[in-house]
Amino acid sequence: MAIRVLPPEVVAKIAAGEVVERPASVVKELIENAIDAGATDIKVEVRQGGRRLLRVIDNGLGIPADEVELAFARHSTSKLCSVADLSCITTLGFRGEALPSIAAVSRVTMATRTADELVGTLLRLENGVVVHREGKGCPQGTVVTVENLFQNVPARLKFLRSPATEAKHISDLVSCYTMAYPELRFSLLNDGRMIFRSTGSGELYDVLIEIYGLEVAQQMLKLEAGSRKLDNSQQLITSIQVYGYISSPSLHRSNRKHITFLVNRRWVHDRGLSYAVSEAYHTLLPTGRYPIVVLNIALDPATVDVNVHPTKREVRFLRGDEVFVAVQRAVRHTLIAQAPVPTVTPHPRPQAPDWERRRRLVEAVKGGRGKKGQLALEVQRTADALRPAAFEVPRVTKLPMLRVLGQMAQTYIIAEGPEGMYLIDQHAAHERVLYERLMAERARMAVTSQMLLEPLTLELTPQQRELFEPQLATLAELGFDIVPFGERIYLVKAMPAILKEAEAIEAIADIIDQLSDGGSEKLWEERIVVSLACHGAVKAGQSLSMKEMQDLIQKLEQTALPHTCPHGRPTMILMSATQLEREFGRR
Repeated sequence: MAIRVLPPEVVAKIAAGEVVERPASVVKELIENAIDAGATDIKVEVRQGGRRLLRVIDNGLGIPADEVELAFARHSTSKLCSVADLSCITTLGFRGEALPSIAAVSRVTMATRTADELVGTLLRLENGVVVHREGKGCPQGTVVTVENLFQNVPARLKFLRSPATEAKHISDLVSCYTMAYPELRFSLLNDGRMIFRSTGSGELYDVLIEIYGLEVAQQMLKLEAGSRKLDNSQQLITSIQVYGYISSPSLHRSNRKHITFLVNRRWVHDRGLSYAVSEAYHTLLPTGRYPIVVLNIALDPATVDVNVHPTKREVRFLRGDEVFVAVQRAVRHTLIAQAPVPTVTPHPRPQAPDWERRRRLVEAVKGGRGKKGQLALEVQRTADALRPAAFEVPRVTKLPMLRVLGQMAQTYIIAEGPEGMYLIDQHAAHERVLYERLMAERARMAVTSQMLLEPLTLELTPQQRELFEPQLATLAELGFDIVPFGERIYLVKAMPAILKEAEAIEAIADIIDQLSDGGSEKLWEERIVVSLACHGAVKAGQSLSMKEMQDLIQKLEQTALPHTCPHGRPTMILMSATQLEREFGRR
């Protein structure tokens, strides 16, 4: 076939396909334009998941009448002037592709006015072509209405999901930008129903309440903004600030969808940042569970390349390792310093009113219905009744001094502390103690080992041997002395002191099973240590003397992360004194 230049309308649709993937893509571009224009109030309206209509209304600077049509020309922008500007981008938009790409695959109407204009401008485009223009009275700012999205691109239209799914993507996007800019007021109207509205208070915590609810927000830990200066060869390289909120280890979800990263307040996806957070939560969460995280990483724009992907959802860091370290350490430090002890959540009392009732009462007061004094009093009483012990989460950096009272079901240690009654899972607690002991000894290359009077024999299949052989050096560093004895037999001559002889072979068998799951060398070593700690720990159903329980609690108090075992399960739960009084009717 002969080489030919594509017609302009084909080029426009190809470009639109890179920028506009679904209705949420349109909303993203229009919100970013509104933020760049200095808007403080941004309203989003959606109908039929965005297929029929998308509208974004802002009170920003507006577009001058003589530049309105130019805004829809490809590569026209007010945010860049030269190539040098690409190396230090401080705006969300910069390419000048969004509006022409949207107009190429829909019907677009724009109404806009600047502060010094008496009359605004209304412009209507069909498939990227201007079909109508007129002067129109309108407030300062810009209103962009997008109708019949992908009407001329049926291939893209048929790949859209249900209206509910597309609306959910839009809702998630608005939530993310609300978290990035809590000082702005955002609202989302879906098929005539108000879905979301933020106050614009400037407090991220208020936004978390709106998005996740009060109960979740109260379990979030604040990560304070702190500048971390990193240098190389005594020279200052960059300054990185990491701030936001992270969930306590007791609060987690089944997927990573609730991990939000904002780089200089730009919502991005980044595997490196996600891995940094996972490393920070290591051994604090159960397997397959993920935290709720909202992190803003602020650094010099010259050290971030945002011109990587057509949708601007990916960035590239000049010094990615430094960003990784800053995020990982900031999150880990906050978890160690603030992670609370999980509390027992009592069953709700039948007579207690619910939060929905409280919300209706508050709205009634604000709306002036009924006697305000009586309603306000009922609201206050409702709030008092709805202050359960589940919300009383003590923030402690270390365990308080605990007095052991006894053992329950040969599994849980009962102890008294200043906050109330603690129930400690003896196996999980001992796992944490042994895990940190092994890791510390491993770091010093001084793991305590014990020689066996008679070697234990270990027989492996050829497949198991292939996995096991490369790990002999690591096992030696962890206190094992294992040597081959023939083709399939190995002799275990020594083992870590934390294990009993009867547990050694079972522990090695579990290690081999875990090695078959694959993973990096670092992950293998971590699995080995966790497995050894698990096998060496006291078991559920094992009777402990008072002295043994006291010794275990004292060792747990000395660990860095006493609240969870290496698998991420809680080591203890707390029933506060206030909660006990409430349950016994003393309050």
